[in-house]
Amino acid sequence: MSRRLAVVCCLLAVCAGVASPAPAASTLDVPANASAASNDASGRIVELYPNPVRDDDVGEFVVVETGGGGNWTLSDGESTVAVPPSDRVALAADPEAARNLTDAPVVEGALSLSNGGERLVLSRDGRVVDAVVYDSAPSGERWLRDADPHWRPRGFEPRPVAETGPVDATAFVLPDSSDVPVDTLRDADSRLLLAGYTFSSERAAAALRRANDRGVDVRVLVEGGPVGGVSKRQARLLDDLAAAGIDVRVVDGERARYSYHHAKYAVADDSALVLTENWKPGGTGGRDSRGWGVRVDDAATADELAAVFETDAGWRDAKRWAEFRRNATFVDPESADDSYAGEFGFRSVAAERVRLLTAPGNAEGAVVAELDGAEESIDVLQPTVGGPRQPFVQATTRAAERGVRVRILLSSAWYAEEENRAVADRLNEWADRNDAPLSVRLADPRGRYGKVHAKGVVVDDETALVGSLNWNNHSARENREVVVALDGADAAGYYAEVFAADWRASGDGERRPFPVWFGVTVVAAVALAVVVGAREIEFE
Repeated sequence: MSRRLAVVCCLLAVCAGVASPAPAASTLDVPANASAASNDASGRIVELYPNPVRDDDVGEFVVVETGGGGNWTLSDGESTVAVPPSDRVALAADPEAARNLTDAPVVEGALSLSNGGERLVLSRDGRVVDAVVYDSAPSGERWLRDADPHWRPRGFEPRPVAETGPVDATAFVLPDSSDVPVDTLRDADSRLLLAGYTFSSERAAAALRRANDRGVDVRVLVEGGPVGGVSKRQARLLDDLAAAGIDVRVVDGERARYSYHHAKYAVADDSALVLTENWKPGGTGGRDSRGWGVRVDDAATADELAAVFETDAGWRDAKRWAEFRRNATFVDPESADDSYAGEFGFRSVAAERVRLLTAPGNAEGAVVAELDGAEESIDVLQPTVGGPRQPFVQATTRAAERGVRVRILLSSAWYAEEENRAVADRLNEWADRNDAPLSVRLADPRGRYGKVHAKGVVVDDETALVGSLNWNNHSARENREVVVALDGADAAGYYAEVFAADWRASGDGERRPFPVWFGVTVVAAVALAVVVGAREIEFE
């Protein structure tokens, strides 16, 4: 499946709040979706690559370990091939093509792996030693036995959680403090790395050009297939940056490691800027969305974030802008020209510790662990949540069950209101039945901002999570996301104060009218989600 088609499928899932289940693979001597150890420690199947991004799946392979003598074979139920005894060897129908895709020694083994599912059996002297079943094979992804999750795109390796601190930081929210992101770009002297989902900010583009003119090493990385398409304004701005000699790259194509490059951040000299908002007038421009952001003034944190940028900009799925532009089409830009008084100024804060979280990889587990460790309170600000059985939401209900006060504030934007209302009703009903201190509201901006777009959490008024991670499985497992965890009452207290004001303004969240035509659309989308993605509505 092409990445363009995958983007359409993901869009349906995102609009309906559905996370596509990860394809399953399992070792067998037990039912298909469970795992078990090999029967023989000397032999096992350790890696599969059934669905290369090439015509006719050229380059597919299976890696096995067969230490010890005997007559080893590998079978897919239709064909059986001999396996040479070896610590590690890859079997491939086209060894020459496979040698460029694996570090294991490659020998010819003419199995044809099905993209739709397969059962592979490794035997020794006619006795089954190990077996692996997979239901379907994602395009361009490997199945790794010892990895979690098992399926990983080629070229992707999860990063460990990076810890630094204590550090000084600048905490801010949007639209109130829209100067902080651009001023961070303007102040760069040596390096300026900007990563985003979209980029259509005239102010940010001007800051990048000026930095380039004064000799700063400026680089830009954005997503090539954002929901709704790349705007004509973005194309014009990136044209100008590239013409000025700035290295502009776009994550795109069938070889892309992530469903979306959804992170929003910048590295300016020894400062790391992490945002919930896009580089556009309605985001960092302060013309619409409630967003959170933080600038961490620490060389070690900046270096870690720069390493993420290098990883994402330095692989084959990051195309140069000129190459991407040749076959791209662009859409009319959205307008955002509202203005807001600004209730919360930025604040210099001290963070006792900073943790840099990334998705796919470590972010999901780290966020769940943070929620599971809550003792007094959890405040969540999200555009939407993925449903009552989504792992982050489940962690909040577990917290409420043990007496932690949980407040979740969701967007009331017209395109999200009906779904968010349904989720809020389910969670609030559960809380009432169980006498649990959990409450969900839909935001009422009251002229203070346009809509909720922030992805933020405050735990026990001691830790704040700020970044691009939406509360759905697709964001946590398929997208490139970046989150900063700030530990310390000084840093967390700032976001807790903003959240409390937004929560109070939202009251009990009286239902707002929305267009009748959209109500029909939402019902249709939810119905489609139930059929396609088994939307998790029931709450247990």
